[in-house]
Amino acid sequence: MEAAAHGAKLEGGVTIGILPGTCREDANPWIDIAILSGMGHARNALIAQSSDALIAVSGEYGTLSEIAFGLKMGKPVFVLDCKWKIEGVKRARSPQEAVEFALALIKNQ
Repeated sequence: MEAAAHGAKLEGGVTIGILPGTCREDANPWIDIAILSGMGHARNALIAQSSDALIAVSGEYGTLSEIAFGLKMGKPVFVLDCKWKIEGVKRARSPQEAVEFALALIKNQ
């Protein structure tokens, strides 16, 4: 998540981090707005619901739960280096392609 936030900041974006705990200092240095959920992995539902599109990068079961929540909520989900084959996701070949896919969908809504 730190790399994604850093990339967003380099492009002039405002970054929001929905943190699993209750300590603002746990946010990476690229987060502008830290939301303290105190919910652990259950925060993944908040992340999916608050997103227009989700981009999942590699990851483990926490990432898999974000993908599942996103799909269940009808959100477009794009994956990079995903080790699972999941119906309904679109695979991207690069971070740039994933962002282009997501932005194109959001602009058409």
